[in-house]
Amino acid sequence: MNIIGKISSILSFPAGYRFFQRMVGAESSRKTYLVEHVKPCPGDKILDIGCGPGDILNHLPNVRYTGLDISPEYIAAAKQRYGSRGRFFCSDVGLAAIEGEHGSFDLVLSVGVIHHLDDAQADKLFALARRVLSPTGRLVTYDGCYVPQQSRIARWMLSKDRGKFVRTREEYLRLAAPHFSTVEPQLRHDLLRIPYTHLILRCSG
Repeated sequence: MNIIGKISSILSFPAGYRFFQRMVGAESSRKTYLVEHVKPCPGDKILDIGCGPGDILNHLPNVRYTGLDISPEYIAAAKQRYGSRGRFFCSDVGLAAIEGEHGSFDLVLSVGVIHHLDDAQADKLFALARRVLSPTGRLVTYDGCYVPQQSRIARWMLSKDRGKFVRTREEYLRLAAPHFSTVEPQLRHDLLRIPYTHLILRCSG
């Protein structure tokens, strides 16, 4: 197994994921993402698609939180650490659990998820977000992004990401546009300790 494969294997475990996140400065970037782009308010009803081990709760106010993830290991770790602060569901169980709550969420978060999904899967994520959001709610996404004149190191890092569907700004916008009337993109090059480019989308309407 090569070094990238070894890292991917380690990241499949909650402890390995958390260690890597600390190493690259992801905790700080997560806080910046929330404070500057999501701007959650106490009492907000939040759905976090691809919540991982739930560590985003370290930076959220007192909210009504629901986390979904396909990894049983991540969900088990999230319940153990944050079970008193929200609901955590694995895969289709979570989708069934929120079926009766469509149109009731203030915020949907998708932190580093869409670049793991092919176009059909990403379309389903945007469609789900639109269904569960209230008329005034918004989806905020956060993913690696290819841009012109990108540094070679940043481009190489993106090419080695566990997510195999890192896209350009325009490609992400094309995925969001059929589901939301307003899509506000913002590129960030300063969120990690390593050279990396993120695209944040704020979707509403």
